[in-house]
Amino acid sequence: MDVRVDGKVALVTGGSRGIGQATALELVNSGAEGVMITSRKPDNLEQARTELLAAGAPSDRIETLVARADSDQDAAAAVAATIERFGSCDILVNNAGTNPSPGPLATVEMGAVDKTWAVNQRGPLVWCQQAVQQWMADHGGSIVNVASVGGMRPAPIIGAYNISKAALIHLTHQLAAELAPVVRVNAVAPGVVKTRLAGSLWQEREDVAAAGHPLGRLGEPPDVARAIVFLASDAASWITGVVLPVDGGVWGASMSTIS
Repeated sequence: MDVRVDGKVALVTGGSRGIGQATALELVNSGAEGVMITSRKPDNLEQARTELLAAGAPSDRIETLVARADSDQDAAAAVAATIERFGSCDILVNNAGTNPSPGPLATVEMGAVDKTWAVNQRGPLVWCQQAVQQWMADHGGSIVNVASVGGMRPAPIIGAYNISKAALIHLTHQLAAELAPVVRVNAVAPGVVKTRLAGSLWQEREDVAAAGHPLGRLGEPPDVARAIVFLASDAASWITGVVLPVDGGVWGASMSTIS
């Protein structure tokens, strides 16, 4: 199946590295007319643009914007800038995430929890609101949220992060019901992917981390990016409210009765 997003314009939060950057490249390679990527750090955006162009992305189809994922004002400005630059905002990928709050919930520092939840669960709602209000309510569109398999089951160490992703999963279901049939809302739930954000889960112990995935390896950003673009595309035009595990088999194995 040739998954295409020809003529579509996308906005990808947290697009300067990892899954976000891979998604931006996959969107362009799949025919996107334009892709706006955001990050809170200008230097990261500049590096991402350089890397995307080196990977073959046309310079006139990639734009960058400094924006914080937890800022209402930045979300509104980013959607407006995307529409002004490329003429529409057909696809929103809520990829930005953070995890400054590791540790048991009974002792975790609440300031870090507040930051995690502000970026990972409140932020996507704000960006969805702006995309819908400024463009999608009148023209249609597709939203893909980047959740986590950790939001589908308890796990040690990253409880506050997992709760934020569980909330994002429920947000996906809720918005899908509210916005249908004009806007489709889906999510991906990655397992451990080789990104900087997930570094503490796999760096210096990659073999051990990979052994916990039935497919025997950790994820790479393009693994998730391809799933995101599929859900955003018209190839998934009869799919909404779905959370797609992209996790090397972790979720499926946990649900299996085979011993």
